[in-house]
Amino acid sequence: MNFALIMLLLLLLTGGVWLLDSLVLRKRRAEGAAEPWWIEYPKSFFPVILIVFLLRSFLVEPFKIPSGSMIPTLLVGDFILVNKYTYGIRVPVLNTKIVDISRPERGDVMVFRYPENTSLDYIKRVVALPGDLITYRDKRIFINDRPIPQEPNGVYNYLESGLHLVQVLRFQEKLDGHEHSIIINPEAPPLQLGGVRQFQFRENCDYNRSELTCVVPPSHYFVMGDNRDSSSDSRYWGFVPDSYIVGKAFMIWWNFSQLGRIGKSIQ
Repeated sequence: MNFALIMLLLLLLTGGVWLLDSLVLRKRRAEGAAEPWWIEYPKSFFPVILIVFLLRSFLVEPFKIPSGSMIPTLLVGDFILVNKYTYGIRVPVLNTKIVDISRPERGDVMVFRYPENTSLDYIKRVVALPGDLITYRDKRIFINDRPIPQEPNGVYNYLESGLHLVQVLRFQEKLDGHEHSIIINPEAPPLQLGGVRQFQFRENCDYNRSELTCVVPPSHYFVMGDNRDSSSDSRYWGFVPDSYIVGKAFMIWWNFSQLGRIGKSIQ
């Protein structure tokens, strides 16, 4: 469901009724006569819809985390806020950038439209930028042949699908000053080669059982989940075009089962 398109259509409908009444219909009504319901209701909702539309389109948009691909940074059920203007101001619905403010950095947690189905929004961490040579070797990231610092930080347990307890290893990773936690399952293979699709710029990548090497094309980004062995990301479906970017995640504003996460910033 394209919520932005629905909001735009409601805005045009209610705004059109408000404008029609202001310019034409109000002058034809008898003095003191009540407004018909089909004029009163749209006029009442118009300013509310306008404010919500502007906030969601240009400032902040809420999202809910549906999967565990970003554990331990984001948990299933987290409600997050996404900054819509950090990476530039875009035309609502069309998502065309009209004002360039800044570009994604390595380590940013970014929301974007899923390249294989643009009606879906995905959230992952930006790992490599346009022009980067990224290598994922034996579950370590190398950017332009330089290893990304990764320090062990104990074990991490979580429930998968609400039933199965998974115990994995936790690491602290640092991408250009962005320090964050990731988890790795030592029993999982480095890559699930059967899950690799034929994506755009697939020729930029080389795969084998333990290693992936890609050159990120211009105006594209390579993203990965923090739950490295349980994430569908750029390793499997390719690069994220700049035109698909929605915004930068910056805060958890609600979680029904873990109230202590409310207000937590996203690193």
